[in-house]
This record gives sequence, structure tokens and C-alpha cells, in this order.
Amino acid sequence: MNKKNIPVEFVFQLFALIIAIIIVHALYVSVVRPNAAQIIAEQNLAAAADPDYVRERRVSVLIKDMEQEACFILGIWALAIMGFKGLQILGERRLLDVDLVPVAEGMRILPEDTREFARQIQALPEESQRMLLPRALLNALQRFSTTRNIQDVSSSTRDIYESEAERLESELSMIRYISWAIPSIGFIGTVRGIGEALAQADKAVQGDIAGVTQSLGVAFNSTFIALLISIFLMFLVHQLQLFQERLVFDGENYCNDKLIRHMKAD
Repeated sequence: MNKKNIPVEFVFQLFALIIAIIIVHALYVSVVRPNAAQIIAEQNLAAAADPDYVRERRVSVLIKDMEQEACFILGIWALAIMGFKGLQILGERRLLDVDLVPVAEGMRILPEDTREFARQIQALPEESQRMLLPRALLNALQRFSTTRNIQDVSSSTRDIYESEAERLESELSMIRYISWAIPSIGFIGTVRGIGEALAQADKAVQGDIAGVTQSLGVAFNSTFIALLISIFLMFLVHQLQLFQERLVFDGENYCNDKLIRHMKAD
């Protein structure tokens, strides 16, 4: 995207993060943690009354800690970023169904004809002109008008799409970082839980293992939830990357099929 779009995407990402923090924290404060506290209290009473009682793994208990909350915030933030990029790609793909360069089969485009075709593309709305396909077509027409060399036009078009592919790939770096950070946060929860369990080892020796059990639950639950979220995000990242690669491939084919193959040098 051009420079005008960079602030828009940055502002979107910033507000998406803020909204994710507000929504997730509100749910944790009002629903998750109160439910988890109630469930744990009920299970402690049941365990005290029945030595053979087996605690059920309830969702509220699994996700109640701050590490899981942070993982959900980052996960929702990553989903919002991917949704924003997915909508941009859908907008780009819609142009592939439009005949931006109306050239009849068998018709040839001479260097003198490029100005008229370029004028049609320049008549598109400004938002559409900033998209990849119109930029590539306009560049091809201007290049052909200047150089009168079809091979040079083809090479220039290929360079544009290769540059776009690299840009799209680099823009996934933030999402990949989030997908990497989530398991790391889960591991932090594991270290914290194990540390708390070790701090209560003396109580376990005396027969009170409730604190140790709860701390080990924090350790394993945080990693479990983080890995689940990370696996889901990585699947979506690969789908988005595939979507981007298809856009680049189909766009280059569009230029070759709809424009370049009709060109005829003097």
C-alpha cells in the first residue's frame, strides 16, 4: 500500500489492541474469574469431604490466570490484523473480475494506443487506483509507450509483483511475532506456577498439597491454552499467506493475458 494507507493501518492496529484489552479484561473480571473462584471453592469442599474425589477440568479454571488472559488479548489482536489484511486482499481480488483494459480478442495495442487505455485506468476512483492491479497495468502502459519494448514491459510487470509479494510477506511479520509470543507467555505461566509450587513444598511435605496442586495447575494450564491459541493462529497465518500468494500470481497472469499479449511493437 502507499504511504497514505500506513497511518490507517497503524491506527486500526492500535485501536484493535485497545479494544481487545478492554473486552477480554472485562470478561475476565465479570465472568471468568468469579466462576473459576466458585468452582475451585466447590471442588475444595468436595475434595475435603471425599478423599477419592476427582476434580473436573472446567473451562473457567483452565483460563483464569493472567497469562491466559494475555494470550487471548494477543490472539484477538492478531485476528483483527488478519481480518483487516484479508479485507484488503478481497478488495484487490474484486478488480480481477473487472475488465480494466477492454481489448477485444485479436486486437493489437500499439505504443500510440497506450494513452487512451491509461486514461481509462486513471478515471477509476482514487482508492481503486492505489490498488496493485491498476498500478501494474498503468506502469505497463507507460513503459510500453516509453520503451516500445514488450520484453521490458513484461520484466517491469514481473518486478512490480515480486516487490508486492515481498511487501505482503514482510507485513505478516507482526502476526508471526504474536503467534510466537503467545507460547512464550504460556511458558512464563509455567515457570511462575512451578516456582509457586516449589515455594510451597514444605506444606506438601506436611501433607497439605492443595497449594502445590493449584500452582501446578497454573503452570500446565497456561501452556496448554497458549499452545492451542498459537496452533489456531498459525493455521490462519498460512491461509492468509496462501491468499496473498494467489493474489500476486493471479494479478500477474491478468496483466499478461489482458494486456501484454495484445501489445505489438512498431
